[in-house]
Amino acid sequence: MNLKYIDIPDFKTQSGKTADILLSYQVFGQKLDKGPIVLVNHALTGNSNVAGEDGWWNKLIGENKVIDTNYYSVMAFNIPGNGFDGTNKSLIGNYKDFNALDIANMFAIGLDKLNINNLFAVIGGSVGGGLAWELAILRPNLIENLIPVAADWKSTDWIIANCFIQDNILNNSNRGLEDARAHAMTLYRTPESFTNKFERSLREQDYFNVESWLNYHGNELDKRFQLSAYKMMNQILKTIDITRDGRNFIDVVSSIKSNIHIVTINSDLFFKAEENWKTYVDLKSVKNNVTIGEIKSIHGHDAFLIEYNQLNNLLKPIFQAEKENELIYRQAI
Repeated sequence: MNLKYIDIPDFKTQSGKTADILLSYQVFGQKLDKGPIVLVNHALTGNSNVAGEDGWWNKLIGENKVIDTNYYSVMAFNIPGNGFDGTNKSLIGNYKDFNALDIANMFAIGLDKLNINNLFAVIGGSVGGGLAWELAILRPNLIENLIPVAADWKSTDWIIANCFIQDNILNNSNRGLEDARAHAMTLYRTPESFTNKFERSLREQDYFNVESWLNYHGNELDKRFQLSAYKMMNQILKTIDITRDGRNFIDVVSSIKSNIHIVTINSDLFFKAEENWKTYVDLKSVKNNVTIGEIKSIHGHDAFLIEYNQLNNLLKPIFQAEKENELIYRQAI
């Protein structure tokens, strides 16, 4: 996996606890000092392996892809506690001591230790997009292009409620990870997506294909994920909020120098499109460099992992313009 590590000793959380953090990351494409840097924040059960043969976002990131590793340096941190390195020492048991701002702080410290003071873009889907917002508030001059995908700057009451249910399942079910994942899949898709895929079909007598599919996703996650990792990621999802401590949204976002490109999904039942459009309208009252693009899909929240043609088309103007400007500059000199 070519994982690299950064030690963050005595990290102090927002809750006042102290922990030694081992922050892992991967780099794809150009070396960090050779190309414009794109930081990718992974989703809840994702990881730093974003490109290459087994990369979970390899339809977006790679040679001659929209985020072209022939030109860009792409890096991705693992959210501490996600267990991607396969060692028990990287897991976090006291997950409720942490929140999304803590993770953004760890990423910021990691960037400092790598002497990175400018990012061409930060892009993340779902909880990764929420972390992109948190990082932008922490470092308002760091990011040229902030790209939250199927995400928002806060976890709504709806998301918090579902994270509460997920946490109860994880702690009380005999099959906590499998059952929580099956429940989550009903939130990541839509009724229309289920109807389109299954049409009430039976796998065998009294056993529906939709039931088989949900069991499959639960069992597959159990093979590659740890229960404690799921608890940690669920906690981070629950605590996204750049206005914590009573801060005003407009005051907070006014400090961000980044171009902000929101990507929403019309059928998302998790990070609702209506919330993203409200965020866009509020941002436009104080910033001119804000855009919003909407993926049209029946598949709900997971459309950012399904509708790649639409996502690529929404991102092309951002990433291709940088390459074209660099080419013009080189020709001029």
